[in-house]
Amino acid sequence: MIKKIVLLLLFPLFLFANVIVGAEKTSEYLPLLQGKNVALVVNQSSVVYGEHLVDALVRQNINVKKIFAPEHGFRGTADAGAYIKNGVDRATGLPIVSLYGKNKKPSRNDLKNIDVLLFDIQDVGVRFYTYLSTLHYIMEAGAENNIELIVLDRPNPNGGRIDGEVLNMQYTSFVGMHPIPILYGMTIGEYALMINGEGWLQRGVQANLKVVKLENYTHTTPYSLGIKPSPNLPNDLSIYLYPSLAFFEGTTFSAGRGTTQQFQLYGSPYYTKKNFSFTPISREGAKSPKHQNKICYGVDLRGEFIEPNGGINLAYLLDAYKYYPYKKKFFLNNRFIDKLAGSNKLRQQVLAGKSAKQIKQSWQKGLDEFKALRKQYLLYP
Repeated sequence: MIKKIVLLLLFPLFLFANVIVGAEKTSEYLPLLQGKNVALVVNQSSVVYGEHLVDALVRQNINVKKIFAPEHGFRGTADAGAYIKNGVDRATGLPIVSLYGKNKKPSRNDLKNIDVLLFDIQDVGVRFYTYLSTLHYIMEAGAENNIELIVLDRPNPNGGRIDGEVLNMQYTSFVGMHPIPILYGMTIGEYALMINGEGWLQRGVQANLKVVKLENYTHTTPYSLGIKPSPNLPNDLSIYLYPSLAFFEGTTFSAGRGTTQQFQLYGSPYYTKKNFSFTPISREGAKSPKHQNKICYGVDLRGEFIEPNGGINLAYLLDAYKYYPYKKKFFLNNRFIDKLAGSNKLRQQVLAGKSAKQIKQSWQKGLDEFKALRKQYLLYP
């Protein structure tokens, strides 16, 4: 029975194909682009009726001047954290400006002669997914340069899930810029409204923002992504497990980068009591993965049932730490785990032997306060 449920979770697209994304509501935003110089913030997920949004707009004679590309690049094949170079789109000849690396925010020169910014990137509803930070900087740059921003909304595949520690702003970084939990249960359009409404942009500037809403969508509507949102989230199961397994990015454990089952397994060369094994290798989206060419022993979660509206599962992290023989080397020295978790509390709780229940109880006050805040910005039930 579990296998049947998992298959349903992995392939629900045909059951929920009636959701209309913002990019498909062309009658609502094309008139706003006519006769204006437009810059697009897009990647490989920016597709409308099977065609890339860039190609569709150029075909509609919209005056597209520039493409801004987030982490993983315009076509979405670069490693996480890899430096993305500026370039030219071969199909259209349009200049591509990287928003990952040193230049995370468009400069005044980048935006010269631009009238409208159009943002269309698929999010997955997880705080440390860096497209949220790209949205922040786009909003800020637009506000500072008096440029209108249109966000074409897309569903959150983790739409009904709210869980995790609310970010302590002392730990702000590009993998967490705002005081929200790891799973925040909002679409990218709703989140843009929250950024504006809460005054989170530098000096409290306000973006001139329009959100093109979804149709036939609620926060409990299951939604399958037909296109990988990034190289290491290859399917729905990886997206559901990502908020739980991403903690391993701050440890000596691999979460499957360098395999074809990214964020669906975890392990280490020194976790030898486990029977399951995998070997990370260099491949697209993971050119130098952790433990490259080494056999890792661990846990395969591809048969796991994930409750679509459930929370973060801490059992994976706690189990790995409990049975890892070199506990002092479990967490990496750069404290990346603290940035992912939102503070140093999770690391300290793991080291102290706290249970999953105790750790989750420590999140509850912040979650209750966030849920009340979140209600103000919801566009969908």
